[in-house]
Amino acid sequence: MPFKLEKFLNTAVEAVKEAGRIQKERFGENFKIEHKGEINLVTEIDYQCEKVIIDIIKMEYPEHEILTEEAGSVQGLPPSQMEGKYKWIIDPLDGTTNYAHNYPCFCASVGLEINGDVVAGAVYNPIIDELFTSIKGEGAYLNGKRLKVSVIGDIGRSLLATGFPYDIRESKENNLNHFCNFAVRVQAIRRAGSAVLDLCYLAAGRFDGFWEMKLNPWDMAAASLMVKEAGGMITNFRGGEFSIYKGETLASNGLIHQEMIDILKLG
Repeated sequence: MPFKLEKFLNTAVEAVKEAGRIQKERFGENFKIEHKGEINLVTEIDYQCEKVIIDIIKMEYPEHEILTEEAGSVQGLPPSQMEGKYKWIIDPLDGTTNYAHNYPCFCASVGLEINGDVVAGAVYNPIIDELFTSIKGEGAYLNGKRLKVSVIGDIGRSLLATGFPYDIRESKENNLNHFCNFAVRVQAIRRAGSAVLDLCYLAAGRFDGFWEMKLNPWDMAAASLMVKEAGGMITNFRGGEFSIYKGETLASNGLIHQEMIDILKLG
């Protein structure tokens, strides 16, 4: 299986790099922008990147299912006709709002789930040419260098990352309360606009902790594997089992995890 996973990872890398090439090439140009919600954007670049990623995966694995942000679920063969259930989970352009405003913080993400378990992933930030890769049980890497989470054990010295849901104007569950509670207890908080990169940066030891609500599977699939394989911890807000399908993400270097849980309990 490890050899086969490496082959899957190579496909993911090819896909995110091709999407990144498009993102970098079109960055700063005029392009079509649509609204999926009041503050939720999608651009023609999202669609272009999504198409090229799907095409690359389907060329190699036409029988596999694909779950992607814009197209939704693209079905492959029924699991009964295969050895297992394979699902590629794609965010073709994470940080769309940043991209639309020419703010250089965005990436492409591809993760592979087999029988409900994310086993490989690749994330590419084309602006600074950073490629994050991971295979379950084999570690997480940045441009070939193995990653390890930070060793900050004092939450008062920690640098955290978070984001806010797209329904922030309508819902009271908008993370503002948690943001305020953390802001007065940690060294600093960053809100860069790409949950995928936030989690990868946590894996790289740049952030010490991350929390966010109402995320989607494509925001978390590849990046959550990076965190785990870099020695980090990832749970729901109460410290329970994490799922990319539940929307609630609390990730850390493990050393400040319980303190983050305690602060989230303040509501």
